[in-house]
Amino acid sequence: MATIGSTSEQESPPVVAKRQSQGFFSGRLGLKRREAALAYLIILPAMIIIGLFGIFPLIFSVYQSTRAGLNNIVGRPDGFGQYVRGIDSLAYVMAFGIAIVLIVMAVNSIREQGKLAEKYGSSLWQWTIPAIFTGVGFAALIRWVFAFLPGLLEVGEQINDLRKANSGVSVDEVNVAFRGFIGDAWRLEGVNQQFWMAIGLVVLGLVIYQVFQRIPSLASGSADDYYAGLMSASFLLTIAGGLGWVTINAINDAIAEALENGEGLPIWSQVITIGAGFLLFYLAWLIWSNASNANSNIMLGLRLLAAVMIMIGGWILISELPAVIAEGKSDWWEGLSATTWYAVIALPIELFLGLFLATLMFGDIRGQTLFRVLFFLPFITPQVGAAAAFRIIFSGNPTGPMNRIYTALGLEPRGWLAESKGVFELMAANFGGWEWTEWLAGPSLALVVAIIYGIWTYTGYNMIFFLSGLGNISKELYEAASIDGANRWQKFRSITFPLISPITYFLTIIGIIGIFKVFTSVFVLRTDQARGTMDTASIVIFDAFNRDTRYGYASALGIILLVIIISISTITNNLTQDRVHYD
Repeated sequence: MATIGSTSEQESPPVVAKRQSQGFFSGRLGLKRREAALAYLIILPAMIIIGLFGIFPLIFSVYQSTRAGLNNIVGRPDGFGQYVRGIDSLAYVMAFGIAIVLIVMAVNSIREQGKLAEKYGSSLWQWTIPAIFTGVGFAALIRWVFAFLPGLLEVGEQINDLRKANSGVSVDEVNVAFRGFIGDAWRLEGVNQQFWMAIGLVVLGLVIYQVFQRIPSLASGSADDYYAGLMSASFLLTIAGGLGWVTINAINDAIAEALENGEGLPIWSQVITIGAGFLLFYLAWLIWSNASNANSNIMLGLRLLAAVMIMIGGWILISELPAVIAEGKSDWWEGLSATTWYAVIALPIELFLGLFLATLMFGDIRGQTLFRVLFFLPFITPQVGAAAAFRIIFSGNPTGPMNRIYTALGLEPRGWLAESKGVFELMAANFGGWEWTEWLAGPSLALVVAIIYGIWTYTGYNMIFFLSGLGNISKELYEAASIDGANRWQKFRSITFPLISPITYFLTIIGIIGIFKVFTSVFVLRTDQARGTMDTASIVIFDAFNRDTRYGYASALGIILLVIIISISTITNNLTQDRVHYD
């Protein structure tokens, strides 16, 4: 027994070492692979759901926005045509802007991996080889989706044609025909070749990565991070390059077509001047935000002056903007204008009232729980029913509830939801003789009713969040401030407001996104008499899709709205991140 045990002790270490050197999931790197495999296995269902119901619909919307035709989901290829119909040359500025943002994101990803490699003293650049193959492969998969969709979307029409031609066709025959039509779409020129090329690039990148992992001089504990970061950078750069190339070709084609018709298109001049103007605005913001780092008051003044001068220069450069807007679709710009008025008026009032009510409800008052429920009740009330009630309350009929209140106060009845004139124009009607421009007249009275509905709905929602923020503030801070002689306003300004800044930031971002997507309440409240003055961007998109059956145009407007929401959210984040305190 001792001999057997001795033999076992002598043979086991080499066997274990051999298994560790050969096993893919052995050793320290194997442990990381097992952890990564388990993590990906757990999130796989979520990734599938996000891919099917999040990423693919977005890709399909982008694809659909490049098609033309009425009452036809497939349509003919139209490139940037739908975007140009909506916002004219700004479509090209937007495309170049997206490409630049993708490049900046890729550069930042590379810089982060470079800092990580410097921190651990490891090599980075050899991982660019597998990362490039994999990143380009994933970008090629997106290109394959765009190539496969035309044939795939025609399958439904082919099935309908089959049923019309043969009314007695069975379900089994339809299923066989369906598989055949799918096969025909797959065999279209270039479709399957693009797919296998994309898969080949991804697999090649993964194989090279695994080979490098097994080379002792190259393998490191951060190899997975390097590979993932560089792969995302490669993917973003490929998408940016493809978008830039497509945009340049679209501009050249539009100019060539105009020249054939004996016309001229100042697209390049507009793109360059407007793009340079926005770039100067960004540069002015960087100088302004870094002005506080100046070593002296003189340098501070010079930096602020430089920022103002650069901003003026940017304003001059985008002087082409009004002309470009005039060439776009008026309904879209009016929808954006209504949405902007909604956001500018409703969001600050919702936040202020929410914080004010939260401060009151946080105190020791009777019926506190009842009041909290009453203020939160509008948010959980069905929007259609609540908006229908608002329609009755703000009826333009002289005997309507709101007009009766006006009459009792000695004021003239208003059209409310039927009034298309701006509120500033109505307020100054007694002065007369003033030629009101559209932007100076302010939002229409009908839109103001929709804004009132939004404030009524979301004030209680904001109050609940502010209450949770107030509850997390230590009472010791207020006691210390009282000892120092601080009054209520000083406590609020120096303690309460800074410590609830994360809540304020969250509600601001959510409010901006929600307002730019507002639909149900406005759809119920709007009337024909308002002449489209209360139609927000989402309503314009819905009308283009449902009423006009312009699927490509509606998809293009949806993508534009998405870009606007992301841009505003990013700008808000950059402007407020230094003022948000998480401690």
